[in-house]
Amino acid sequence: MFESVLLLVVSLGIILAGAELFTNGIEWFGRKLDLAEGAVGSVLAAVGTALPETIIPIIAIFFSKGKSGHDIGIGAILGAPLMLSTLACFVTGMAVFIFKATGKRSLHMKVDIGVLGRDLKTFLFVYPLAIGAMFMPWRAAKLVVAVILVGSYVYYVRQTFLHESASGEQHELGRLHFHRKHPSPKLRIIVVQVVSALILIVVGAEIFVENLSKIALSSGVSAFVLATIITPIATELPEKFNSVTWIRRRKDTLAMGNITGAMVFQSSVLPAIGILATGWALNLHAAVTGMVAILAALFLWASLFIKKRLSPYALLAGIVFYGAFLTYVLTNGPRH
Repeated sequence: MFESVLLLVVSLGIILAGAELFTNGIEWFGRKLDLAEGAVGSVLAAVGTALPETIIPIIAIFFSKGKSGHDIGIGAILGAPLMLSTLACFVTGMAVFIFKATGKRSLHMKVDIGVLGRDLKTFLFVYPLAIGAMFMPWRAAKLVVAVILVGSYVYYVRQTFLHESASGEQHELGRLHFHRKHPSPKLRIIVVQVVSALILIVVGAEIFVENLSKIALSSGVSAFVLATIITPIATELPEKFNSVTWIRRRKDTLAMGNITGAMVFQSSVLPAIGILATGWALNLHAAVTGMVAILAALFLWASLFIKKRLSPYALLAGIVFYGAFLTYVLTNGPRH
């Protein structure tokens, strides 16, 4: 048991190191291709920091044996949007207040309402559709939903790349980790870093899934519950870290776009994979996980729509939704 816990911690370190390398590299890749700053932050950075949550369910579903692998996969898929819409928003809101107290910024958040509104509306369309597919008894209907989810994300990416940011923010990139001495690294070095990062993430994910299954079996706690709570908290760290950094630099659109962009990706592409590779059957715990994430996102969108601005107080409300979910899991969560 101790060995599995230790390897779990080590694997998370490997995953997060890979995510940091990937994000840093993919942002430079976008810069070399002259992509718009908004697209780099909301799409490339969001997808890059979502890689741990993406790889873990894929490894669990396709390479793990038995039902626990599918449980871990589905739990990780559903847990990621929950963490982003609750804990990640709460941490970002807290960062605003902390940096205000230290004199590094004001409480006013300067965000592109168009970007955030589009992200949240897309999420509120695709994620309820993904959760609703669990209630469908027909396999063909679920496959149609999977196609709609992927198509919706493709359309969302297209709209994001076409969108011209109204905020005028410029995203300053840190030095490439594989070539820190040079202010403008060559494309081939950037590609080597990105590929190396992917290898780290895959290796770390394999170790994580294997040891999470062992812990679940030995402790008697459902693998689904562990994957829903433990996995997303750890693997969402890249989004939280990036968002806090951008909040400190007063780049609020990038900070929130990194979170909401990842929410869209993880509520469309990952559920589509889950539908295609598993039975995607109705489960009360899964339904509650999805419902809390939807309610948290709906609250944030309503606040944005009514006030025509983003308030850090609205972000703090994320902890209330997560607290309600955690209370449900600890009192009603499934066990073996």
